[in-house]
Formats: sequence, C-alpha cells, structure tokens
Amino acid sequence: MRTRGAGRARWLVPTVFWVVVLVVWEFSSGGNVVSRLFFPPPSAIASTFVRQMRNGEMLGHLKLTMTRLALGFAIGGSTGLLLGLWMGWSRTAREIASPVLAALHPLPKLSLLPLLLVVFGLGEQSKVVVIALSAFFPMLINAMAGVRQIDDLTWEVAEHYHARGMTLLRRVILPGSLPMVLAGAQLALNSGLTVTVAVELLSAQKGLGATLWLAWQTLRTTELYATLFVIAVLGVLTNAVLGLLSRVLIPWRAKGEHDEYA
Repeated sequence: MRTRGAGRARWLVPTVFWVVVLVVWEFSSGGNVVSRLFFPPPSAIASTFVRQMRNGEMLGHLKLTMTRLALGFAIGGSTGLLLGLWMGWSRTAREIASPVLAALHPLPKLSLLPLLLVVFGLGEQSKVVVIALSAFFPMLINAMAGVRQIDDLTWEVAEHYHARGMTLLRRVILPGSLPMVLAGAQLALNSGLTVTVAVELLSAQKGLGATLWLAWQTLRTTELYATLFVIAVLGVLTNAVLGLLSRVLIPWRAKGEHDEYA
C-alpha cells in the first residue's frame, strides 16, 4: 500500500533535480562559464517571456498556432476516428482501404506541403490540411485497433441480443474501443502540434513556429527559448487534458494505471 510520504517523494525528486539544473544554468551563464548567446540564463528567458506576454505578442502567435492545431485535429481526428471504427468493424472496409492507407501512412506529411500549396494556395487551407493528415493516421490506427481488440464473447453477447446498427455502435463498439481511441487522440494531438510548428517554420509569417524561425535568424536566443517553453507547456497541457478525460470516461483503466505506476 502506498503511503503519502512515498507520493511526496515521487514529486520531490524531479522537482529538486530541475531546480538544481536551473540554478546551475543560471550561475554558469552569468559567470561566463557557457556562452550567454547560446545559453542565456533562465532569468533572462523568463524576463523575455513575461515581456512578450504583457505586450500581447506571444499570445497572438499562440492563439494562431492553437487555432491551426484545433482545426487540423478536428478535421483529421474526426475523419480518422470514423474511418477507423468502420475498418475495425467491417472486414470488407479493411480490405478495401488498407492498401491505400499502407501506401500513404509512411509518407512524411511535410513532404506533401509543396503539393498542397499548389492545390490549396499559400493561405491557411494548405497548412490545416497538412496538420489534419498528421492527426488522421494515429487516430485511424488506434480506433481500428480498439474495435478489433474487443473480445469475441462481447460480440457473441451482442449478436445474441440482436444488437445492430447504432445500438451496436453505442453499446459495444464505442465503449470497447474508447481506451485505444483516447490513446490515438493523444498521439494525434502530439503529432499535430509537431507538424503545426514545423509548417509555421516553413511557410508562415505568424505563429509559434514562425517566431522560432525569426528568433533564429536574428540570434535573439532568449525569444527562441521562451517560444520553445510555450510550445512545451502547450504540449503538457494538451496531454494533461486528455489524461483527465481518460480518468473521467474510463475510470477503471485510469485507476489501474495509477496503482501500477504510483
């Protein structure tokens, strides 16, 4: 049985570790042990971050990045979810779609950007489509796997009670595949965030990725680190929200994982 002291120690060790890292970094950079140009002290990075948040510059870029990510995830994730559930449910659908998906999935999604720029133009549409593609495949694969891992006994019970159509979807397929679907959503969001920043690096004037590129071009490394910090926090928050959603929707699974890894 876990004790409260063990729970505190679990958080205390990484906290102390990162505090020590930041203190050493601060004094090393301030004492010219390492170059301030490439490794500015955390205090300077924090000052830059606060300034950019106060003048609204960082918030504007963050809002644009989150909008692109949300649109791409909504389009790609929902499409991948529906197709994945269908392919998991229907053998015919798997046989028809699997060869095409097997050919398209390994393609680096950013390699499609030039083609999408030709088709959709230089505006937001091409960027959102690339992000949607990056979210599509993780959601599809996990949704399909979630349906296929439902045990045979569950299908037999559903057949015994003549569950069909929407009843089968609502009572069997969605609950049975939900853990894998949520795992797919986490992968899709992480992949979408990575591709969003990469697309902004390549073809955007605004957004967190564009800010990174401009900071690198002008050697404003404190702004570069501050932007990387915002991207990292955004990633942590999205994963935390999905973790909370998992605990609400599938509490039995979340409790088991907590007991195992606590």
